[in-house]
Amino acid sequence: MYDLVVVGVGPAGARTARRFAEAGHDVLALERGEVGRPLACSGHVSTDLWAFLDDGARDALLQNEVRGARFHADGPESADEGERFYRNEPISNVIDRVALDRRLANLARDAGADVREAHTVTKVEEHTDCVDLTVSTPSGERAVSTRLIAGCDGPTSRVRRALSLPEPDELLHGVLGFDDTPDTGDYVDVHLTPPRFFAWRIPRGEAGAEYGLAAPPGADVSARFEALVDAHDADVTRRCSGTIPIGPPARTTGDRGFLVGDAAAMTKPFTGGGILYGMTAADVAAETVAPRDPSTLAEYESAWRAELGQEIRLGHWLRRAYSLPNPVQRAGLRALSGEVGVHMDRPTTFFSRAHLRRLLR
Repeated sequence: MYDLVVVGVGPAGARTARRFAEAGHDVLALERGEVGRPLACSGHVSTDLWAFLDDGARDALLQNEVRGARFHADGPESADEGERFYRNEPISNVIDRVALDRRLANLARDAGADVREAHTVTKVEEHTDCVDLTVSTPSGERAVSTRLIAGCDGPTSRVRRALSLPEPDELLHGVLGFDDTPDTGDYVDVHLTPPRFFAWRIPRGEAGAEYGLAAPPGADVSARFEALVDAHDADVTRRCSGTIPIGPPARTTGDRGFLVGDAAAMTKPFTGGGILYGMTAADVAAETVAPRDPSTLAEYESAWRAELGQEIRLGHWLRRAYSLPNPVQRAGLRALSGEVGVHMDRPTTFFSRAHLRRLLR
């Protein structure tokens, strides 16, 4: 019997597997396909990412450095140049997203976790003394038993459903596209035009540029994405889509299981990004959960919310600005534009001394 089975080997799952393996637990991590594939997430992250990786990761993964953003309240087809928010040093990084997942999975392997690709969990049964899984593998079905299970299997988590845990508050439909023409610019573009969310353009250095858009289902996301691409006159040759969960459910733990990352909607409500939040929660799980004592899951439930809850709540307030009338958006952007002291993963830094000093200036 394993101490922990991790379902899903994205950043949250790989980090969970690595940290529990480092603590001496017997860990099995299962990915239904190939780690990192299919790509369905942006590669724009804060510089805090490197603290979760090994030496040499930055040289291997970094594609571009970003020091600011242009926010547009009008549609991408307008002549609006946007309001600039910037720092005089890199504020975020653009990375090879597929290579990130693979590197994190390898770090989990190096720590002692048994990471398996092409292993699909088809059934989860939670008992008083263990969790039984049925796993489809290239060589046939396999039965697996574990003391605890970690659901790191994304927005439509099978583990979440099997543990009868609540759904996220909202699921958005996101579309990504890639233009391979090199773009070494250091500003991202953000368009506050889709209903209740936004569209973006991210320069990826020699790797090209990323275009993306997310909106509630039924908002004609594909047509809006095509309008974004046409407005930028981009030659998008690769496209992918995915689901973005917003709003963590009221409960993320069962009797012998817990959720981490997108499965628990541990994302920024104002951007949809969840890499850093998911890996932070993985660290919290490793520090609080003892596989031989399921009662410790309650400590994880309260600890991850203490770590991320305030940021997520403030993120919901920031997102409300996306639905403000266009003149109000433009006025607000104009008033707040300029040099900023805000961290892209932590909305609470809006009230930091550094940022308040900037506003007062």
